[in-house]
Amino acid sequence: MTPFLAIEIPWDPNITRIGGFLLSWHGLFTAVGILAGVQLALRMASIVNYDPDEAYTIALVGVPSGIVGARAMFVIENWDFYGANPGEIIAITEGGISIWGAILGGILGGLLFALWRRSPIARGLDAAAFGLLLGQAIGRLGDLVNGEHLARPTGLPWGVVYTNPESPAFAHSLTVGPHHPATTYEMLGDFALLGLMFWLFLGPLRRRAGVTFFVYFIGYAVLRFLVTYLRVDSAEVFSGLLRVPQLVSVITVLISLPGLWWVLRRPPEPSEEDRRPLSRVEVRAR
Repeated sequence: MTPFLAIEIPWDPNITRIGGFLLSWHGLFTAVGILAGVQLALRMASIVNYDPDEAYTIALVGVPSGIVGARAMFVIENWDFYGANPGEIIAITEGGISIWGAILGGILGGLLFALWRRSPIARGLDAAAFGLLLGQAIGRLGDLVNGEHLARPTGLPWGVVYTNPESPAFAHSLTVGPHHPATTYEMLGDFALLGLMFWLFLGPLRRRAGVTFFVYFIGYAVLRFLVTYLRVDSAEVFSGLLRVPQLVSVITVLISLPGLWWVLRRPPEPSEEDRRPLSRVEVRAR
């Protein structure tokens, strides 16, 4: 079935090259996503009275840790190529990062630094979750423009076709025709999950530190597991039963569920009313 809404993506994935530096739409949206994510994380940290200087310092550690993790996991996943071309490992401006690598690297770097500084962990993870997810969602806009990730032919009334010969998905579009905008599905799921997190963080679970983070971790893992079925550009494991992002998603859920159970069983944090010093009248009344 030919979709009646086959959206053509005609743009050159590369904006310009300055010397040896290549600026692509993917790189631009990734940078915008990082900046927006850090600002949102700092804002959410301020809502729970997290020290702003400490939050900013942790972000300065978490961002480069995420970049290193993103590249490292992509290289591991595509070792057949990078093992034969080790000089390409550091050519990150040419493209090639892993969202799961960015998440795990950023969280690990920020967490280790926070432990070293003896900063509040649970609330820091809650705030970081907002920044990570917003950054992921904005970064996926770059994937849509670039066509950097390949998906299966669509059986739905819509699909995308890349018509610029410089796009990584150009040859794929010629071969399979209109295909799923899989990373765009993921982006929409990210925004839906972000809305749920806002509701939990500011509403019924406001006093449950750590819950928002585990909801993010589990929610994104389930989303990525399902979306990966539509993609064809990830290495397979276990004789083709799972792809690498799906394996990481399964491990993430198995680790996160006990963590969610643990934070839900902890006593809730005192409310603002509980923290307020008592007046003389209230003390006498007691």
